[in-house]
Amino acid sequence: MKLNDWSGRLPRTRLLLIPPTPSLVSVKRLIGRKASDQMVQEDMKKSLFKVVAGSHDKPKIIVKYKNEDIEFAPEEISSMILTKMKDIAETFLGSKVEKVVITVPAYFNDSQRKSTKDDAVIAGLEVLHMINEPTAAAIAYTLDKRADVDGKMNVLVFDLGCGTFDVSILTIDKGGLIEVKATGGDTHLGGEDFDNRMVGYFVREFQRKHKKDISKNLKALGRLRDSCERAKRFISTDSEVSIDIPCLSDAIDFSAKFTRAKFEEVNMDLFTKCMDIVKTYLRDVNMSTDSIDEVVLVGGSTRICKIQELLKELFNGKVLYQRTSPDEAVACGAGMLAAKLSGMGNEAGQAVEVIDVTPLSLGVSTFNDAMVVLIPKGSPIPTKKEHTFCIGYDNQTRMALSVYQGERSKSIENFFLSEFWLSGLPRAAGRVVKVVVCFEIDANGILHASAREITTRRKNVRKMTNTGSLSKSEIKKMIKDVERYKLEDETRMKKVIARNALADFVYKTRAKIKDDNFRVKRSREIRLSVKDLEEIDHQIEEAIEWLDEHPNAEIVDLENKEEELNKICKRTKLKRVWKD
Repeated sequence: MKLNDWSGRLPRTRLLLIPPTPSLVSVKRLIGRKASDQMVQEDMKKSLFKVVAGSHDKPKIIVKYKNEDIEFAPEEISSMILTKMKDIAETFLGSKVEKVVITVPAYFNDSQRKSTKDDAVIAGLEVLHMINEPTAAAIAYTLDKRADVDGKMNVLVFDLGCGTFDVSILTIDKGGLIEVKATGGDTHLGGEDFDNRMVGYFVREFQRKHKKDISKNLKALGRLRDSCERAKRFISTDSEVSIDIPCLSDAIDFSAKFTRAKFEEVNMDLFTKCMDIVKTYLRDVNMSTDSIDEVVLVGGSTRICKIQELLKELFNGKVLYQRTSPDEAVACGAGMLAAKLSGMGNEAGQAVEVIDVTPLSLGVSTFNDAMVVLIPKGSPIPTKKEHTFCIGYDNQTRMALSVYQGERSKSIENFFLSEFWLSGLPRAAGRVVKVVVCFEIDANGILHASAREITTRRKNVRKMTNTGSLSKSEIKKMIKDVERYKLEDETRMKKVIARNALADFVYKTRAKIKDDNFRVKRSREIRLSVKDLEEIDHQIEEAIEWLDEHPNAEIVDLENKEEELNKICKRTKLKRVWKD
């Protein structure tokens, strides 16, 4: 019996680990980041798959394909997922899907947003709109709750998923206007971090019990992580679970009990961090917990009992809104927005209007590494701001403009987006030549920066081009790679289907000719001889051996083998009996 078949017979709180196949998880955390980023470096230490630094300091994921190590950019992996989702949608709808609304974590910076847009381009999709995840959830909530809204409501969307945490404070009115007051969070906080804490706890437990360190054993860690993720789900409804992992390391079986109290203990600082972020954004908009009319839970990790308990405590016992599915709220909101943008939504959907804000300040670096903010966080988008700078040195003909995103006073402590140069400046004394820097954020939350010299009347404009996202040549190459891998996957699937069809035919035929009722029937009606039966039986056994000896047989060979068996069945009139 397979391990999968045992799960239904086990007590609910007993977990038997099903060994996982090599999987790529939480790739989203790598999108739009540099390999040298501290967070990426920390993730690389914990990751069960290999991540290396590629060209331009971009992280690359090493995947074994056809016994070769191949490098993939996180955007490429993400685009493959989007391609699969696109295929599923097209199969369900029965028509082509060419345009898409994409949701991103509210705290995604400009580089991450542009990289996410690149994912869609690689997957062959046109991005109609990019929207923050909690804002999308608010759209679903608004259409669900609209009839109950009297005047205006202040709503806090608490979005805690697998890899990211977002919080948004919004005002919703009866007419369908959603005005975001503040949005933000942590792109590196979620269910996976809770799993990691559990893994660390059990690694220490294994070492304490068996005097063996498995912290470097990737296979053991993978099995342990899978078991911890399952245990986390059960701990939300049960007070205790037991984890059993046979032969975890060096043929040692591992068994341990894990209580809800212990789960809360090892993760309490992360839970508290979530509450601190909520308090921060309430202070940013000068709102108290009493001024929030509804707290909406979004994301699978909001099912954790302690999270709900801390939220109720923070909001003075307020009942949390859970009528909208936490797993589906974001997707539903995005779908409603897509319907509105394509003119297909109903009257209520068409009436919804969203005023979103930028989650992080945007500025440029000046003398002494000071950050001059052009667009402060919380600014409604789309927006456009300009700032005039003076050239600092005599006879300076070039000016470097370094763009940063973040809230620290020193630019180097913020996230570096890009640097671009404005050249051809007129020679003059210091502080005579003036340059206007323009920042424009579009409706997708993506920055477009440019600079122009205004001292003379000559047109001299430069735009920011490199923000850490993929170049056009990289995108073009990845589109070809995705198409190639998709074709290879389709060919492999056709081979699997052909093999399964042959195997199904072979085993059904063998079962039929060995059935006593069939033998009586064939002797009475079509006089199938013993010789015919022996010939069929011999061909069937040969086909079974052939399948075992040719695990990688080509489609044409599989189809030929099935055709041979079909001819024998037709000649012996076996198929006529099947139809009867």
